[in-house]
Amino acid sequence: MSFSGIRVGLVGPLPPPAGGMANQTRQLAELLRSGQAEVTLVQTNAPYRPAWAAGLPGARALFRLVPYIWALWRAAGRSDVLHIMANSGWSWHLFAAPAIWVGRLRGVPVVVNYRGGEAAEFLKSAQSIVRVSMARTAQLIVPSAFLQEIFARFRMPSTIVPNIIDLARFSTRGPRVGASAHLVVARNLEPLYDNATAIRAFHIVRSNAPAARLTIAGSGPQEAELRQLVTDLGLNQAVQFTGRLDRDAMAALYREADVMLNPSLADNMPNSLLESMASGVPVVSTRVGGVPYMVEDGETALLVPAGDAEAMAHACLRLLQEAPLWERLHVAGLARVQRYTWSQVGPLLAAQYTSAIGASR
Repeated sequence: MSFSGIRVGLVGPLPPPAGGMANQTRQLAELLRSGQAEVTLVQTNAPYRPAWAAGLPGARALFRLVPYIWALWRAAGRSDVLHIMANSGWSWHLFAAPAIWVGRLRGVPVVVNYRGGEAAEFLKSAQSIVRVSMARTAQLIVPSAFLQEIFARFRMPSTIVPNIIDLARFSTRGPRVGASAHLVVARNLEPLYDNATAIRAFHIVRSNAPAARLTIAGSGPQEAELRQLVTDLGLNQAVQFTGRLDRDAMAALYREADVMLNPSLADNMPNSLLESMASGVPVVSTRVGGVPYMVEDGETALLVPAGDAEAMAHACLRLLQEAPLWERLHVAGLARVQRYTWSQVGPLLAAQYTSAIGASR
């Protein structure tokens, strides 16, 4: 599809760090440009200038907000549409809402791309103020039916435009061979993602598959606590913490994996599931948020209750011990991820841009 002639002001975070929304923002900018769009990026996580402002807790928000608003104002002046990557909590108030109002003041239609997995809790407490800003937008797009249903509860209609997976960045791993097993977790080391349950599940797996190993690719405030748990369980020789990896290093890690674990307590449409399926790696995930809208238990992944290490371990062992099941999920994941390629998602996004721009004119 062609975005030729469309000037897009894209507002969102960029790596580093290489988180899900940051990677999606960077990837979208690249794909839009490949479709001949003119893209102006406004980074919501730009470094503090001057750098010493980062050490001023009470004032650093101002040092970031002022240049951010100025960048928004300039970007809106040379854009036909503003595309805002939005999230819950303070991210909405500090970045999404100001961008909406700048677009309104500049007469530029705004497309809000809301992606927060904790949307229900956020909207319950802040729906009145969110609704005021949303009334000034042209379109609300969400990546999943899960979020669409949540916004519908608060009388805010939305359109589904899924996350995008660039299959060119991921190589399909071959058939699983050998008795050893490599498990991978690719979530931030934060309470929301419950990496502790994945570690405890791995401990159970090791009692049945002594050669198994686990790689945890992420960073965050729980790192010391999780490392201590690994030590307490006697898993130091079998567990590796890599820190947060960039997209090329993650693709290489998936090529070496046998199973991907997603232990999160809340989720929307995790990119790690798409990346795993694109790499042919079967997924064991908690049955939370938007995950059951992406994959079906026993068909494209194995789903377990949140916080249940035994259930997660049992699902892993099924995949490691039942070759036909592993192969079936391997093939089904590769087929399912085709829904999220640029050739499928690009036209949906182009239609939203065209509609927003047409309505504005």
